Amino acid sequence: MTIDLACDSRTDPASKPDFRVQTLVAYDADEQARNLHGWSQTYDQLTAGRFLGGLTELCLDDMQVFVETTSHTLRQTCEIQEDAYWFGIPTCPNGSGRIDAQMVGGDALAFRPGGIEFELLTSPGYEIFGVVVKADVLRRYAAEVERVDLTDRLPHTRVVPVGVARKAHLCASLRQLLDGGATSGAPMSPAARGNLQMSVLAALFDVGALPADPQTELPARPRRQSIVAEAREYLLANRDRAINVPELCERLHVSRRTLQYSFQDVLGMAPATYLRAIRLNGARRDLCDASRAARSVQDVAAAWGFWHLSQFATDYRKLFGVLPSETLKAGANGRASKPFAEVAH
Repeated sequence: MTIDLACDSRTDPASKPDFRVQTLVAYDADEQARNLHGWSQTYDQLTAGRFLGGLTELCLDDMQVFVETTSHTLRQTCEIQEDAYWFGIPTCPNGSGRIDAQMVGGDALAFRPGGIEFELLTSPGYEIFGVVVKADVLRRYAAEVERVDLTDRLPHTRVVPVGVARKAHLCASLRQLLDGGATSGAPMSPAARGNLQMSVLAALFDVGALPADPQTELPARPRRQSIVAEAREYLLANRDRAINVPELCERLHVSRRTLQYSFQDVLGMAPATYLRAIRLNGARRDLCDASRAARSVQDVAAAWGFWHLSQFATDYRKLFGVLPSETLKAGANGRASKPFAEVAH
């Protein structure tokens, strides 16, 4: 069974997905229930007053991420598509929501497989983040990136304790994801969609919503150094696109835990931080090259896999202390842009 999580198929199943964040407001509980794409559900309002609901949603190729707010106490009967999984992360205080009569504590999230109806009871002023992911995608990611076989290892309970701090971090990450997409208003490229999906899956494993990889023996120092070197070589060989951590895991045949440990041990930083720094340094060298001064900042950024110019400029300035345009101008004048230490003075 193919599960289409494209947002705009809500109104026209044959239309092409545009993969952008969408925000909707509802003044009726039934309207709120209908607004969430791909769900079969009914909302009953249990407390008096005019209803107000909000939904910010991003549908990707194999995943749906959203945050929903509701003003009144609701009884919700819900069901997602078959062959998918839902993770529900409420931000409200302990004791303000239940799934099938079980309390979802301030240190926990909810989990349900597709094709099975469940009931939510939510309090006034409720906010909940949701992630729906295709089952085959989740299993494949677990096997190829986390090196975990999810067979018989998925949560068997409706409520999964994860800890207050880790839950708060997960909510903050999902909020940043949705807020950033809503601000840009632009459709996401295939590479960006893939990276985003992988980052959300990684976050679910990191928070403890899914089982971690077995505590296998970590590689010896020479192998750790080799992993870092191979990662750099692969990145430079594919410089025109943003290589992410899951792709490196698949390429190098290591788990995400092993990759992270190797980078932390050899370089003292996370793999994603290093990968971004290498690409930014490559872009800086191109911008400094006076012979390429005719190229624009956008040309150089694209050549190194940076497709969002504003984020590129932000990351570039954070690392080097100057804007890419300043480096390009300095290169055209036959001199490199000043390093951060000099700019600071």
